[in-house]
Amino acid sequence: MLFDFGQVPAFLIACVVVIVTPGVDAFLLLRTSLRSGTRSGLLALAGIHSAAAVQVALVISGLGVVLARYPMVLTALRWIGAAYLLYLAVSIARGLIKRAADQPEEAISNRPFRQGFLTNITNPKMILFSLAFLPQFIGSGEPAPQLAMLAAVFLGLAAVWELMIVLAASRMAKKLKRPGVTTALDAVCAAVFLTMSVGLVL
Repeated sequence: MLFDFGQVPAFLIACVVVIVTPGVDAFLLLRTSLRSGTRSGLLALAGIHSAAAVQVALVISGLGVVLARYPMVLTALRWIGAAYLLYLAVSIARGLIKRAADQPEEAISNRPFRQGFLTNITNPKMILFSLAFLPQFIGSGEPAPQLAMLAAVFLGLAAVWELMIVLAASRMAKKLKRPGVTTALDAVCAAVFLTMSVGLVL
């Protein structure tokens, strides 16, 4: 049997739980869309999912297993990812300080695709998640085709959910661009990025 579709219902339920749990991607998309609009949000989304596709492809091709066997590679990725998240947190914090001092802010990045890609590709959690999560739903299907199908479903659902975040944030941008709201959002995003940076290190 090439595909075991009997695994799909349980897999969909698990996907929904994982996808709607807020993470770095959701906060990055929310902040980018609110501050820079739909186009930037979509570019960040494209970068995030380009990186996710690369990581899932590594798992499906078997390279993910090889990477998991060499802790030094994953450790390097973890430190790079932690450093990049720390950079984002510090950049946002600097913007908050400058805003409080009535100084002009510097944008974190004028390249949202690159920012989304780097945020995701330097996070080894996606590889480890794919290694631990996707194989649970292979069932009686052929491993490679079944994994590819599951990965496509997961990435598709994640893209739909994150697209909703981008569109909703862009639509509400005018209402939420009040100084108090943007300051609170930036503070939350900085705290989340800093927390996840520390989490990657630990």
